[in-house]
Amino acid sequence: MHIMKYDYDYSRRVFMSNVGKFAGAGVLAPLWPLIASGQSITKAYPDELLSIEGYTKGQIKTGDYITAANVDIVKNLLPPGTYKQVKEMGRRIRIVATTKDVNRLFPHDYLQATLRNAGKAKFGSDGNIYGPNGERWMGGNPFPDAKTGEEASSNITLSWGRYDNAVYAVKDWDIGPDGKVSYQYDFTWVEENTSGRTGPGGNFGPYTGDVHKDTVRYNSIIFNAPSDIKGTVYLSKWYYDQKKFPELVGYVPAFKRVRKFPTNQRFEPLVPGLTMYLSDAWAAGDPFLTWGNYKIVGRGPLLGAVSQNHMSHPNWVPGVHGGPQNQTFWDIDMELVPECIVVDAEPTSYPRAPYSKKRVWFDVRNMMYMNMTTYDRRGEIFKNFEPSYGLYEKGNNRRMTGNNTTWSWNTVMSHDMQSNRMSRFVQTQDTAGVKSVMNAEGLYEKYMTESAISRLGS
Repeated sequence: MHIMKYDYDYSRRVFMSNVGKFAGAGVLAPLWPLIASGQSITKAYPDELLSIEGYTKGQIKTGDYITAANVDIVKNLLPPGTYKQVKEMGRRIRIVATTKDVNRLFPHDYLQATLRNAGKAKFGSDGNIYGPNGERWMGGNPFPDAKTGEEASSNITLSWGRYDNAVYAVKDWDIGPDGKVSYQYDFTWVEENTSGRTGPGGNFGPYTGDVHKDTVRYNSIIFNAPSDIKGTVYLSKWYYDQKKFPELVGYVPAFKRVRKFPTNQRFEPLVPGLTMYLSDAWAAGDPFLTWGNYKIVGRGPLLGAVSQNHMSHPNWVPGVHGGPQNQTFWDIDMELVPECIVVDAEPTSYPRAPYSKKRVWFDVRNMMYMNMTTYDRRGEIFKNFEPSYGLYEKGNNRRMTGNNTTWSWNTVMSHDMQSNRMSRFVQTQDTAGVKSVMNAEGLYEKYMTESAISRLGS
């Protein structure tokens, strides 16, 4: 018989005691010093947090499916919306092994920047994040071992996709309460970081002058299909000062011109049927200082879709299942994440926001979000927002960015739990003639100016 030195209750007690403390990740040892020195994360956690078999005492094993029949065994490992999807709506989740190699949870260059710049970030008197000499952040997670809600949220806000730039070719299906597809869209999502880049200096290549010195990113969304929405383009300019609202402009084919949109457009669907708002993007779709009352409300393990989710299906589109027509949920793999931190925040700068708060689960190994649950003004669950991630590899086939295997998001499910409408979208290899690519040249000129979106729209 194998006797565990540290039982389940030991981990639970440690997590509970650390919720209200200025504490870093790890149970048996601090996590991030181990990662920085190239040691295994297994030294930071007892056995029962490193495998689903150990955690459930053999009731669930790697390769098993979580279904309505056994989901109560892992109820405390799922956000409430995900639990309801499995328990009541026919969703199933395949379990894969826990990732112990942190290199598999990051883009290579972003992890190197995180390690290189660890300990250099600080909050300025204005609440923004700066390097040791007051310069804009140089790249990577500013707070890899986040100890506050502000630190955890800023890790994502300063670099959504964790590349200097990216083009995502996306296909979206919007599922109605009857389980049928109500809308289907093809769109292109483009990000260009102007600071916090992983290359030398951390700034925007040749564009380090006055034009971009006050910005953190540009983001464009171009709808390519169907024909009645084709040519609709949105462009968002984010300021480095996280108290400032991003500028949002768009090209609407019906008006044949670029127009400015109000800030509260961040809490409205960009097109009919889509349940995702701009505010929802990356669980950090607004500047982090326009939200407030950050609070870490929990620590502990979670089931998260953080690896092995790049499928071998044509064009990278996985299968679907569940709901009235077996069309509602992606086929997704999840693993036991040894530790996450749970952060609540409120939209303090948005008096008309439909949300009263959001609750975000962060994987402490890479500080990426695994789930965001939003709540309406009555305090009831509004949306369950769930991504999946992984290295872009299957067998011997690999998608490369530079000299390294691409790591990125794979799918997102944005489920309006009140109307029971689901938007599920996927990053594809090629959609509407647009290919997904990271760290490409010339994206600013092609996608990130008003003249560019006018040209793309027309």
